Amino acid sequence: MAAQDGPKRLYIETYGCQMNVYDSERMRDVLKPLGYAPADKPDDADLVVLNTCHIREKATEKVYSEIGRLRVHKERRAGEGKATSIVIAGCVAQAEGEEIMARAPAVDLVVGPQAYHKLPELIARAARKTGERLAADFTAQEKFDALPARAPDGVTAFLSIQEGCDKFCTFCVVPYTRGAEYSRPMAAILEEARSLAGQGVREITLLGQNVNAYHGGGDFAALLEALARVEGVERLRYTTSHPVEMTDTLIALHGDEPKLMPYLHLPVQSGSDRVLKAMNRKHDGGFYRDIIGRLRAARPDIALSTDFIVGFPGETEKDFEASLQLVRDVGFASAYSFKYSPRPGTPAAAMMGQVDEAVKSERLARLQALLSEQQRAFNTAQIGRTLPVLVTGQGRKPGQAYGRSPYLQAVHFDDAQARPGEIASVRISAASQNSLSGARVSCATEAA
Repeated sequence: MAAQDGPKRLYIETYGCQMNVYDSERMRDVLKPLGYAPADKPDDADLVVLNTCHIREKATEKVYSEIGRLRVHKERRAGEGKATSIVIAGCVAQAEGEEIMARAPAVDLVVGPQAYHKLPELIARAARKTGERLAADFTAQEKFDALPARAPDGVTAFLSIQEGCDKFCTFCVVPYTRGAEYSRPMAAILEEARSLAGQGVREITLLGQNVNAYHGGGDFAALLEALARVEGVERLRYTTSHPVEMTDTLIALHGDEPKLMPYLHLPVQSGSDRVLKAMNRKHDGGFYRDIIGRLRAARPDIALSTDFIVGFPGETEKDFEASLQLVRDVGFASAYSFKYSPRPGTPAAAMMGQVDEAVKSERLARLQALLSEQQRAFNTAQIGRTLPVLVTGQGRKPGQAYGRSPYLQAVHFDDAQARPGEIASVRISAASQNSLSGARVSCATEAA
C-alpha cells in the first residue's frame, strides 16, 4: 500500500444490511483525519473499501467479481504513476479473510467488522510493508470506544447500540462473523444521540443484529424511553428485532410513546412450525401471531415488515403454504424475501433435504406476489389521509420535496420552500408500490 502526498480520494461500496451502512459511515469518519475525501466512483479513488455482506452466496461471489474489476483499475492507475489500495471489510472479510488473501492478491488489507477502527494504523503499516494485512478480531467494545465523533450528513441517522447474536439460527452466519451479543453502555448511546440531535438529526434508527436484546445498563424499552427524552429527537425506529425479545414492556411502549414510529421490522422467516424448529428460531407461528395481535392492540395503525426464507432444507409444499397463510393472516406493509442460500459452516448447510433451485424460485415468486399485493394495498390505504412527513431533501422534480412517513414510506410533495428537518402535514393523493405523493397542508409539530 503506497503512501501518497496531497489530497486523497476514498470510495466505499456497501453491501447488505443497515449495520453495514452505519459501519461505512464510521469508516469515513475514521479515515477523514488521514486526508481522505469522498470519490464518486472507484476508478478515481486512491483507497477503495468494499464493505461486504456474507448472508447469501451471491453476495459473496459479487465481492470477488468486484475485486477483479478493481484490479484492472489498480493496474491502470499504476501505469499512470498513481497508487490504488483495496480494502475488503465487513462480514465476508471476517469469514473468509485468509481465502481472500490467497485468492485475490490485488487486495491490500482485509478488515473484519470489529476492527475497522484500526484502519489508520493498518494503512500506515501496510504502506511501510510491516504488520499483518488481515485484522479480524472480535473487539466490539474496543471499536466503539475508539471511534471518533460523528458528523451526520442529514436529518436521519443510524445509531448502533448492539452487535452480534447469541441465537444461532441454523441458516445464519452472524454469530460467526459478528461474534457474541454485545450491548453498548446506555450512557454512551445517549451521549451520541444528543450529539446527533445537536447537529440537526431528528430521526434516529437504532441498529443491532438482535437489537431488542439490548442489555447495556437497562433493557431495550428503558433505552427507548431515555432516547425519547433527548431534546431535538422527534422520531425513533429500530431494526432488526427478534420475536422472542418482544417483551410486554416493549410492546406497550409502541402505544405509549409517540416518538416511537408505528413501524416494526420483525423477521419471522417461515410460517411452518416444523421449519421454524429446524431453523432454531425459538418461536412458532402461534407465538408470532400472538405478538402481532398484542402490537396491534397497543398501536392499531402499526405497519409491519418481516423477512422470509423460501426453500429451507426439508421445506415441503405444505410448509410453504403455511408461510403463505401466515402472510394472509398478518398482512404486511413491506417484506424482504429470499431463497435459502447455504452458508459454509452453518448447520443448515449440512442438512438433508436441500430444496431444488427451480422449486425455490417458483415458491419465491408466489410469495413475493402476495407480499407485493399487500404492500400496494397498505400504500393505497393511505390515500386521503394526512400524514406527518419528515422532510429529508428535495424530490426528483423541481419544486418537489421528499421525506418519510411515520410508516417509513417515501413521500413526494410539491413545496419548493420545504427544508430538511421540518415535519410537514401532507395529504396523500396517490400511491405506488414503493412511495406516496400528495400536497402539503401545513406544518406539524410532532410525528404521529
